[in-house]
Amino acid sequence: MTMPTPPKAEKRPTTTTWHGYDKTDNYAWLRDDDWQKVMRDPNVLSADIRAYLAAENDFTAAVMNPLSDEVDILFAEMKGRVKEEDSSVPMSDGNWSYYRRFREGGQHPVFCRRPRDGGDEQILFDGDEAAKDTNYFKLGAFEHSPNHGLAAYALDQNGSEIFTIRFRDLASRNDMPEVIGESNGGLAWSIDGQTIFYTVLDDNHRPHAVRRHRLGTDPKEDPWVYKEQDPGFFVGVSTTESRRFIVISAHDHQTSEAYLIPADAPDTTPYLVAPRVVGTEYDLSDQDDRFLIRTNADKAEDFKIMTAPLDAPEPDNWTELVAHEEGRLILSIGTFKDYWVRMERVDALPRIVITGPDGAEHAIAFDEEAYALGLGGSYEYDTTMVRFTYSSMTTPERVYDYDMERRQRELRKEQEVPSGHDPDDYVTRRLNLPAPDGELVPVSILHRKDTPLDGSAPVLLYGYGAYGISIPASFDTPRLSLVDRGFIYAIAHIRGGMEKGYRWYRGGRMENKKETFTDFIAAADGLIAKGMASAGRIGAHGGSAGGMLMGAVTNLRPELFGAVLADVPFVDVLNTMLDDTLPLTPPEWPEWGNPIVYPEAYDYIRSYSPYDNVAAKYYPNIFVTAGLTDPRVTYWEPAKWVAKLRELKTDDNTICLKTNMDAGHGGASGRFDRLKETAELYAFVLSVL
Repeated sequence: MTMPTPPKAEKRPTTTTWHGYDKTDNYAWLRDDDWQKVMRDPNVLSADIRAYLAAENDFTAAVMNPLSDEVDILFAEMKGRVKEEDSSVPMSDGNWSYYRRFREGGQHPVFCRRPRDGGDEQILFDGDEAAKDTNYFKLGAFEHSPNHGLAAYALDQNGSEIFTIRFRDLASRNDMPEVIGESNGGLAWSIDGQTIFYTVLDDNHRPHAVRRHRLGTDPKEDPWVYKEQDPGFFVGVSTTESRRFIVISAHDHQTSEAYLIPADAPDTTPYLVAPRVVGTEYDLSDQDDRFLIRTNADKAEDFKIMTAPLDAPEPDNWTELVAHEEGRLILSIGTFKDYWVRMERVDALPRIVITGPDGAEHAIAFDEEAYALGLGGSYEYDTTMVRFTYSSMTTPERVYDYDMERRQRELRKEQEVPSGHDPDDYVTRRLNLPAPDGELVPVSILHRKDTPLDGSAPVLLYGYGAYGISIPASFDTPRLSLVDRGFIYAIAHIRGGMEKGYRWYRGGRMENKKETFTDFIAAADGLIAKGMASAGRIGAHGGSAGGMLMGAVTNLRPELFGAVLADVPFVDVLNTMLDDTLPLTPPEWPEWGNPIVYPEAYDYIRSYSPYDNVAAKYYPNIFVTAGLTDPRVTYWEPAKWVAKLRELKTDDNTICLKTNMDAGHGGASGRFDRLKETAELYAFVLSVL
């Protein structure tokens, strides 16, 4: 079969000068000058850019056409592992129990409630019905009011993460006339259920302010409650667990501050808890007559917990409750009337610790070598029940209600795999593989018991490594399609995440960013050294900031990888950090450095930025995705990267770029449409490895 000819992007050199360096970009023209308008209306994209993206999509379709049967088989397998008619465990609130469910064949959730003591279901919002005439549909929030009479919901209909907020009467299921636009979907109700606080996007797509809306009034007249002056800080709004306080937060990746408003007095001026100090983070929950404050203040790198009186929460009144302990990262806290809960991570594994009214604490125990935990939250404050989820790479997700007083757990739901799944057919392990500087990189492994571990099995190695985000060793049904075909699936818990505490994050950001890339390479080399993998038989997979990782490791060690899957990859790091009009640039200077102001930051980012380091050499087979309305990693980053790879690479391997012209950062919005995209990626990697 004759391979189709890949498109070749026109070179239109653009030269800029920074810190005495001339910087020429041949493909800068792929960035639409009116990109903000494109986010709101993709139809205004420049014709020449649209033509290039269409040509790339046509090429990818031609490459994938011979694999269409394999894609269909993979998709059918993946869909067969999904319980189509499914429901979440109901969560009680007052006289009602709320839940969401999917109908058979449905792509989107249906939000429902029943009387707490039993009765008929009420459908509050039907996602399938609302999405039927749209190319993209995402519900960012659906929050019922404290009095249960109304719901506020936020809707994105093109993937740009520009949400419209509407209100629904839950008795009639009719929407009210008020419509609020230009939000990122953040909202919080006052106690009386007549006022909401919501976040507002600025012209550069950043949540920079909070406004207050009183039902029955004109949203155009909504008062401004808080406006952030620093473009590097994003703004959020929420309520505390007791619903007594509205919390307005302002934060970047290393600094935060919070303001409080009594939820029963929504017109009150926000009260600042503690002014921002660079490098200091804090968040707070309320319990009885005190706040519990999680903070890294005073060099508590892995966080500690303080208390403060409700009527005087400023730092002068903070008292230590749980001391800082190096290597024990306190991830979050949640409060109830008499108990409080903290999630923490030690040695790359999470755990849940309960503290009772007498101050005694205990942890919930788990047996597997590697696993994932999540706290499920609660609508109710005066309760002894806390909900959590548990899974591992072999164990489907289980939802438990845990009685904190009796110290007993009740299994409420276990994820069903309709096509069948026997955990005993699989092995999950945790390896610690050496990095060049002697650090040990945790790697979670999944394979079938009968898979040979002699280097003959292909490997798919996944990584992220940014923003302190840790990748859980959780159950994921699509990857079973690879594992059942003889793959070893591995997750490299590399620096830049917080798997081994805050220092693990610090070791993979700013001037230490390259450690993220060398850790991933060390994971691949370590698997080879153990005889479990072979160079060229390893696939690499990462998305967004993990896509930067993909670009960097293919520049550094392309011979290691037979295939690379790069989802919406953040690969044009230097140009993006030099453009302060982009949504995420000022907030991300603390993560990568500010190359506009600091020559040393410019030099360091330039030394690893994947787009800037593409060279005339061998590259593996690469499949790249993009979203036209993506505000996080703009579509032109992967497009420019692919264009430059095509120009310079010296091999005959295949590079595919697939741009979703109807979606943004997360790809397709329907649950089965997303599986189809995964099936395409896996068919590609199977065809290569």
